[in-house]
Amino acid sequence: MKKIRLWKAIIVTLMIMASVIALGFFMLKKIYPKSYSEYVEKYSKKYNVDEKLIYAVIKEESNFNKDISSKRNAIGLMQLVQSTADEIGNDIGIENINLKNPEVNIQIGTKYLSNLLKKYDGNVEIAIVAYNAGIGNVDKWIKENRINKNGSNLEKVPFKETNMYLRKVMRTYKLYKRMYRT
Repeated sequence: MKKIRLWKAIIVTLMIMASVIALGFFMLKKIYPKSYSEYVEKYSKKYNVDEKLIYAVIKEESNFNKDISSKRNAIGLMQLVQSTADEIGNDIGIENINLKNPEVNIQIGTKYLSNLLKKYDGNVEIAIVAYNAGIGNVDKWIKENRINKNGSNLEKVPFKETNMYLRKVMRTYKLYKRMYRT
């Protein structure tokens, strides 16, 4: 009789634990969604950028708010400045760029990330630093040996904001990779 009660208690405990884990996983997916997936999937394939990296950038840049603008005039989901968007947009044939349009913003932001990944030999961390601090700063830091092009000493990034941004994006990127394994 005692063994039966013990097994029932174990089963109930395991069921409660499974429910808590499932609820936690459900809540994480609410906090880290795959919003705008039709555009993210389309342009991640077109420009060969991991879609989970795109979601991480969007999450940290705008928290999926397509109408957000920053103090530095960065606009939309991927927080692009108009001059960068115009340059990338011209390269891919987009005119009259509306950065509050989710598809346009994701297409241009993803193409920009693709360009950065190519420029920095596929190094995601260096590309993310350049996305935040700018190519000019990153190239200068590499030239001055402040950071290594292989990304081995990115804790030495001179801008505190960029250092924190890199950590947040990489943490979020890892979460997306764990949560949405395909």
